[in-house]
Amino acid sequence: MSNQERSEQKNQHWFYFAKPSWRSIQDYAFVLLGSFVQALAMRLFLVPSLLISGGVSGAAQLINYYNNWPIGVMVFLGNLPLFLLGWRYLGGRRFAMRTMLSILTFSIFTDLLVYLIPEQGMTHDLVLSSLYGGVIFGIGCGLVYRGKGTSGGSDIIGMVLYHRLGISMTQAFMAAEVLVILASGFVWGWELALYGMIVIYVSSLAAEMTSEGRGWLRTALIITSQPDLVAEKIMTNLERGVTILNGKGAYTGAERPVLYCVLSRAEVNQVKEMVHDIDENAFMVIGQAHEALGEGFKIYQKNSM
Repeated sequence: MSNQERSEQKNQHWFYFAKPSWRSIQDYAFVLLGSFVQALAMRLFLVPSLLISGGVSGAAQLINYYNNWPIGVMVFLGNLPLFLLGWRYLGGRRFAMRTMLSILTFSIFTDLLVYLIPEQGMTHDLVLSSLYGGVIFGIGCGLVYRGKGTSGGSDIIGMVLYHRLGISMTQAFMAAEVLVILASGFVWGWELALYGMIVIYVSSLAAEMTSEGRGWLRTALIITSQPDLVAEKIMTNLERGVTILNGKGAYTGAERPVLYCVLSRAEVNQVKEMVHDIDENAFMVIGQAHEALGEGFKIYQKNSM
């Protein structure tokens, strides 16, 4: 490769780095908004009611209870070694930028909101605080995930353990959360620790709903004696694609095609009726899918940054 070609290639890479796509800008906006929403939940509900939020932020709450150090500063300092760990084992500019943005802005928002929100928060009711705090905190996490970022803390630990040791991310998250909850039980009492478990559970559900979107898709596996007719009916009436797989009965040894298609929840009953009208003896399995990419569903857009 000539020097001129190397120079042009370098310029192209720099242009690629300096000119992020609209999609990547949107992702950064999600990360910023998510960090603010998380900080809002902390100051309105969780910190005033002594409800643990889990992970590094939960540990920062416990330390703040004793020495009154700023929670945001402790969240940032506590996440630094985990960020370096993620950089080492997960790598990638995208991971570094989005994760650091999330950690930094959450820390800043958490400490700045002290001056804007009353110290007693919005309510003294622990049930309301745990439910509303958990939902709002989870929505913030989900927005960060939607922006293809992480909130640091147990997120990074879970991903590292998953990629390096094959340990389930759910198991890693739960182990980290349980340790913080146990610590809060010794510090604030076990009643507040139980409410903290509600916060973590509710926030995980809200985060999943926010990041994955409303309702999951459905998948259908159909074994019928009239595969062509059933496939044509689904493609014509619902305008959904159908894939014909080659199947073989283990007991009979008979060759039989298997129809596979992805549907919305509202289309499941329609497919059941179509199949039943054509073949009363058809065998169907309805499953669940988190996401579908491609024609007829969401189009995946790769980020430049």
